[in-house]
Amino acid sequence: MHSANKEHLLIAPVWFKPLAIILLVWNLLGVAVFIQYLLLDETQISSLPLAEQALYQHIPTWVTIAFACAVLGGLLGCLALVLKKTWAIPFFWLSLVGVLVQNFHSFFMTNVLEVYGNSATIMPSLVIVIAIYLLWLSHNAVNRHWLQ
Repeated sequence: MHSANKEHLLIAPVWFKPLAIILLVWNLLGVAVFIQYLLLDETQISSLPLAEQALYQHIPTWVTIAFACAVLGGLLGCLALVLKKTWAIPFFWLSLVGVLVQNFHSFFMTNVLEVYGNSATIMPSLVIVIAIYLLWLSHNAVNRHWLQ
């Protein structure tokens, strides 16, 4: 390979950093949702319809931990992308596993679809697709030497 081609591989394309920043903002929104979830108190939960109350009152600790892994892994992974660091990959793995565990609970261990209907699958599906994309993007960026 010519040295010019090697140098090209070491420089991330112009779209990479703006995309990483947008994805960082996406993950900051996820952290905000997680904080909002943690701050829900009994009064707020009791104001929900009974079916929704049941969903919130029976969330196991391991699901909350998975949620934390999902959002914190995504946030730190995106921060690594913005900083062009290879440590994005393990954080995106952590995030993806957290997302999958959390959604497994929601869709296979609760009646979330009965409570919210099929529209309840839209946001979780988007989150899963983005988590997979982030993992792919970080691996691709490492392979192209855009991350150090």
